[in-house]
Amino acid sequence: MQYKKVLIERTERVGIIRLNDPDRLNATTYELLEELDAALTEVAMSARAIILTGVGRAFCAGGDLESLKRNESDVGTGLESHVNPLLSRLRELAIPWITSVRGAAVGLGCAIALAGDLVIASEKAYFTQAFSRVGLVPDGGSTYLLTRGLSRARAMEMMLLGDKISAQKALEWGLINRVVPDELLEETSQEIALRLADGPTAALRSTRRGIWRALDSNWETALRAEREAQREAGLTADFKEGLASLLEKRAPRFTGS
Repeated sequence: MQYKKVLIERTERVGIIRLNDPDRLNATTYELLEELDAALTEVAMSARAIILTGVGRAFCAGGDLESLKRNESDVGTGLESHVNPLLSRLRELAIPWITSVRGAAVGLGCAIALAGDLVIASEKAYFTQAFSRVGLVPDGGSTYLLTRGLSRARAMEMMLLGDKISAQKALEWGLINRVVPDELLEETSQEIALRLADGPTAALRSTRRGIWRALDSNWETALRAEREAQREAGLTADFKEGLASLLEKRAPRFTGS
């Protein structure tokens, strides 16, 4: 596929997908979302971890205002056709993925950024649920992500007021995992992605899916899911290698199989 709105790079075992519409601060048009979906398919075929980031000075400025104007009779149309399937796809990826955030992560861009398995932010990054400023409601799974990742009071504050949340405050609130100097963002993201890529891929896949599903599960359901996932992990070559490396007192050499 020929891409116009995303860039794909491959570094060792890591696939890097860059939102590539910097003149619009990587705002989410239908074209960008479709290309992102296709890029995920392409990259996941060979990579063992993914970094999602943006070109230019912003991660993603949220929904494209021109697209919203064209669909004024039902601005939720794009959620049903593009946004919700993409967010569900990201949740169910077979490999771990991280978001590497520089500058603005606004609206839907904020939701995508915070949906990453790990979120690495530049000290210049900020997160904004700007929907109330244009008379809309949070989307992209924001109500789910924020009410489970924050206290009710802070989720309300972030979504009702629509204020900018600095990277440092997002770290203090537990929304993200790392804040790094801007010039170290890509290096740090790559280092963390390589750690994931060098891990036991099948076990990491089951772990991330188990965590997501535990958000909606009761205790007994979570225990049953862990038991089934452990059976599958125990049949992998990576488990045999991990056990052997412990017994032999050496670093494991996981292959993702």
